Amino acid sequence: MNVPPLLGDGQGNYRVHIVGNSGVGKSTLSTYIATKLNVPYISLDALFFGPGWATPSADEFRERVAGVLTQNSKSWVIDGNGIQSATLISDRATDTIWLDLPLWVYLPRLCWRTLLRLLNIIPGCAEGCIETWGDVLSTNGIIWFCITHHGHRRRQFGEKLAGTSIAKGGNMRRLNEWDGELTEWKAELEEMLRTR
Repeated sequence: MNVPPLLGDGQGNYRVHIVGNSGVGKSTLSTYIATKLNVPYISLDALFFGPGWATPSADEFRERVAGVLTQNSKSWVIDGNGIQSATLISDRATDTIWLDLPLWVYLPRLCWRTLLRLLNIIPGCAEGCIETWGDVLSTNGIIWFCITHHGHRRRQFGEKLAGTSIAKGGNMRRLNEWDGELTEWKAELEEMLRTR
């Protein structure tokens, strides 16, 4: 069976959810897909974090997510793990992509991205969220979070994949940039879009 790079809903609409550990490249891939499909890109980080790293209650966050999903009901690309909103997203997603890279591949990129944010060369993950050296070097920082959550995220999404993989009739696929899967998948997506 030849599986397309994106399943969609069969009517030309794509609702794509990108998941994976922090720093793995979810936003980069999401932006790429949204641009190729010409659909809205939604960042869960931007919905979750307010200025000064303020966070909403679980109910407020679900309301924010439900609002943007309703506003963009036909097609979207959303990135983030958002445990509080996972069902809202997975119930509507036509495709789920788990970016599963080895830690040694993406940790250096995360460190580089964090340095660029510290130097105000690139924007933070959400408006008004400023990363400081103290934050970054603490056990609450993104680098420590990435390292300590790598194994947890692999188990979490591995279990989800076991039950919802495309091979089993579901909508989830795993992509690993290191072994060329992601590059191959992007080429397949571009070919699919050229021929539709």
